[in-house]
Amino acid sequence: MKYKGIIFDLDGTLVDSLHDISDAMNTVLESLNYPTHSYDTYQYFIGSGLRNLVSKALPATNNSEEQIEICFNLMINEYRKICTLKTKPYNGIIDLLDNLSSQNIKMAVFSNKADELTKKIASELFPDYFDTAIGLSTEALKKPNPFEAIEISKNWNIKPEEILFVGDSDIDMQTALNANMLPVGVSWGYRTEDELKTSGAKIVINNASELIEIL
Repeated sequence: MKYKGIIFDLDGTLVDSLHDISDAMNTVLESLNYPTHSYDTYQYFIGSGLRNLVSKALPATNNSEEQIEICFNLMINEYRKICTLKTKPYNGIIDLLDNLSSQNIKMAVFSNKADELTKKIASELFPDYFDTAIGLSTEALKKPNPFEAIEISKNWNIKPEEILFVGDSDIDMQTALNANMLPVGVSWGYRTEDELKTSGAKIVINNASELIEIL
């Protein structure tokens, strides 16, 4: 199979954004006198969108839909200010993107992060690499819903089975399977290799250059 396109997850795949996300949420929790969490704990909160992360971070006694909505808006306001402060591409990612660009491989980003922030991070850290960067605009389209991934394949005029879906979480692997794309897990993100394989990863790579070998 000759693969012609790659859809990347963002957090935990292209960029290490753990510290900025955690710092923003902890700022909100501190302002409300709620307990904060460690970076290790936030590692398991990431992946299902920031609203879901807010729900997990709030105390069980203060987890109503109203409180989640208030804290989500506060968190977004904080995160917007610092979303590229500590966030950096993982080792080898820029070299990988340069290599893929030289081969005219189509590339896109599909994240469960808010659409505005996905586009901001992608454009600031990876200018000119991606045809599109899509984040979460409505809960109904959140991964593992494959709708946006399939729309990308249509826009590229490339069959889904000719596209790699690269991510670091069970949700990414499920999205790839739902879209009929090849699920490729990365071991440097926020989940373990075993979790990725259990979730459907056909291949798990340990460094960015291994993706070139798949192609």
